[in-house]
Amino acid sequence: MKTHEAASRVGAPAPRAVVMRRVAGGRVAGGGPATARESVTRPAEGDTRHAIVSLLMERGACTAVDIGAALDITPTAVRRHLDILVDAGEVTTATPSGHSARGRGRPAREFLLTQTGRRQLAQGYDALAQDALRALREVGGEDAVRAFARRRAEAAVAAAKDDASRDTGEAARRIALALSDAGFAADTRTVGTGVQICQHHCPVSEVATEFPELCEAEIEVIGELLGTHVQRLATIANGDRACTTHVPLITGQPKERG
Repeated sequence: MKTHEAASRVGAPAPRAVVMRRVAGGRVAGGGPATARESVTRPAEGDTRHAIVSLLMERGACTAVDIGAALDITPTAVRRHLDILVDAGEVTTATPSGHSARGRGRPAREFLLTQTGRRQLAQGYDALAQDALRALREVGGEDAVRAFARRRAEAAVAAAKDDASRDTGEAARRIALALSDAGFAADTRTVGTGVQICQHHCPVSEVATEFPELCEAEIEVIGELLGTHVQRLATIANGDRACTTHVPLITGQPKERG
């Protein structure tokens, strides 16, 4: 019986409940005997690879074991899919970070999306957005582009604007949640005396390569919300794993609000 891969190599997104379900030996993982309906909803190969791509977008870099645990499939099956994605140029291997090393042997390889892989999650509007911004620049100049970028950045974090928290770390987490809701798959992590807002996906990374005003406006708005100077350490538009913004943690000082 042909799978959906005959029509598409990556395939359309499948509902998480379907992607996460695994039928093996006539039984559903964690449940009773598989019914005819459950057998029919077994994820196609392309759906599984799409789930892997989506997971890498959400988490940044992952090992095959981490992916298998999250999607409830064996590491062997995960590696088979990863090999296909690597060959297609959608996924690449990364130097393992310190926390990924397990035991005394060679640390497990980490995998992360390439720009090609990120495009699989895009909706194909990059060219249209670039044309629109070029036209805006021709008509209104650089100031018009910056004003548009500013408006877009403010809309992305609008949910965190009225946060009454005076704790910088908590405010940064609220901003990360707002960015996630806007499609940036963001989280925070404490690093030294600061916290980093990490955006693992950027819906406009291709456009931001030509129009860095989009990134600059984000930093400006985030800094204003937090009432402190923030620093952009890395961007997906420049080929980095994530857009990373460093926020110094300030204790005992109320934040300024406009």
